[in-house]
Amino acid sequence: MKIAVVGTGYVGLVTGTCLAETGNQVICVDINAEKVKMMQNGKLPIYEPGLDVLFNRNIEQKRLLFTTNLAEAIVEAKIIFLALPTPPGGDGSADLSYVLGAAKDIGKLIKEYKVIVTKSTVPVGTADKVRAALGSETDIEFDVVSNPEFLREGVAVEDFMKPDRVVIGTQSDKARKLMGELYAPYVRQGNPIIFMDERSSELTKYAANSFLATKITFMNEVANLCELVGADVDMVRMGIGSDERIGRRFLFPGVGYGGSCFPKDVQALAKSADEHKYNFKILNSVMDVNETQKKVLFEKLSKYYDGNLEGKKIALWGLAFKPETDDIREAPALYIIDELVKAGAIVTAFDPEAMDNVRNLIGTTISYAADPYSALHNADALLIVTEWSLFRTPDFDQVGKLLNSKVIFDGRNLYDLQKMRDCGFYYNSIGRKVIENK
Repeated sequence: MKIAVVGTGYVGLVTGTCLAETGNQVICVDINAEKVKMMQNGKLPIYEPGLDVLFNRNIEQKRLLFTTNLAEAIVEAKIIFLALPTPPGGDGSADLSYVLGAAKDIGKLIKEYKVIVTKSTVPVGTADKVRAALGSETDIEFDVVSNPEFLREGVAVEDFMKPDRVVIGTQSDKARKLMGELYAPYVRQGNPIIFMDERSSELTKYAANSFLATKITFMNEVANLCELVGADVDMVRMGIGSDERIGRRFLFPGVGYGGSCFPKDVQALAKSADEHKYNFKILNSVMDVNETQKKVLFEKLSKYYDGNLEGKKIALWGLAFKPETDDIREAPALYIIDELVKAGAIVTAFDPEAMDNVRNLIGTTISYAADPYSALHNADALLIVTEWSLFRTPDFDQVGKLLNSKVIFDGRNLYDLQKMRDCGFYYNSIGRKVIENK
């Protein structure tokens, strides 16, 4: 099948590449000529494990093409995916200008029946707006379908190729048939393609991410209570996670959620509820708690030094919002860095993938190390913010020798408490006892 993907951000690029992998002819279009040239030359603009193999294979086999010409991309395409940014506005609502602008442009160009698919995360009612935008520019028959993505950064290729479910919002039998054919190769193991109306499909994406964000935030609240009552959040997590009604996933406490989806989607769903005069109290609380949680590691550090961090040298491991990505959108590390710098601390950070993105954002406000151990030289404390695998089993003897003081604040609970006690560290994590070797 011939497919066009409008937008080559994270979702668009993964979608286009994975659709090409099953034999479809895919043209991805983007207005950024420099980015398009880079991709035409086989260079990925994002870091996503496993994507490079599929990306290069499908470029070589000429199933995956890139262009800046929208007309060229859509002329023969049966299905056109809109994978464009929907950034939050000042009031929290999703900005649909890119999506609706592309819809109008497509309406001016189509000469035969097309299925236009909103792949971007969009508020309830967006399919109707896309349909109106297209209809204002053409009399040609078309259908608008909602097909939300459920890709987890770090495992996005696997999520697309072997999805838990595919959600398709359409009331058109013609569009339903085409979309069913397109996704059939990805659900051969029996996972469902769930057809529903467009509005239910749009709400499904927001509801899913908001529920997961709520689960994370609930566990962070439990962790904070554990510290006050002397309980161990790891034990509590195992105790409740074994209940099949709750499940083990998304119960790990930490320094708050970030990334491209959870913050924006929770905010947008709460805003949508507000527009319909409904006070979504749970989501408002989730957002409030998460903002506080992002700074909990800084507050622990500040308390340790009696509120005086002026001139303290702090090593920071992890900048991306989660491991296996270079994405720093709403990353807790950025909030922590901001607080540290305002307090007069000197910060040296290491992340295996996200340092260039942080450098482009904040420049030389902090220093950047070539490897984890280089960040520790003469540092007064180590803060762990992202749970990259290479941070899980460091040489603790070397860590202790490089630090001025054997002090670790762990925002991801990577290390065993007894191990930290035996190694002689002061170790302060989330929702667990503090190891007071000092």
